Amino acid sequence: MKVLRFAPLALAVLLIAACSSSAPQTSAKSQLSFGAQMAQRGLWNEALFRFRQAEQLGSSNPRVWNNLAVAYEATGNYDEALKSYRKALELAPGDLEIKRNYSRFVEFYQSFKPKKDAKDAKDGKTAEPAAPAPPPVAPPPVAPPPPPANPPGARRSA
Repeated sequence: MKVLRFAPLALAVLLIAACSSSAPQTSAKSQLSFGAQMAQRGLWNEALFRFRQAEQLGSSNPRVWNNLAVAYEATGNYDEALKSYRKALELAPGDLEIKRNYSRFVEFYQSFKPKKDAKDAKDGKTAEPAAPAPPPVAPPPVAPPPPPANPPGARRSA
């Protein structure tokens, strides 16, 4: 009988211990890793969300800022991409991958900007140029269609 009186209390203690040990460990590293997986799948909004979470948890990591910049670029937010690339370079000025990403982005951004500015000057507009369209993304490879059951010129059985 005494055992039954303490059974609910023991069950509650075990349940609380189990829940606390299985709680997800949220770290900048895990958010960065999950965001990279989402980016590889082309889920850029989810990747951007994860990179922002990583930034809040560990904002001094240049990888976080580089990945934020890439995600902003992929979602068409070029001003934020530029800020994020600059922050990444500030944190890791010698990182070759960040330098390459930044150079590629600046080349793209500058090639777009003069065209827009020239058009606005011609039209007499002085407003800030709109953000450029995102760079084209190659579609995933498509498997070739299966061969026809009866190719042209083939004999058909009766």
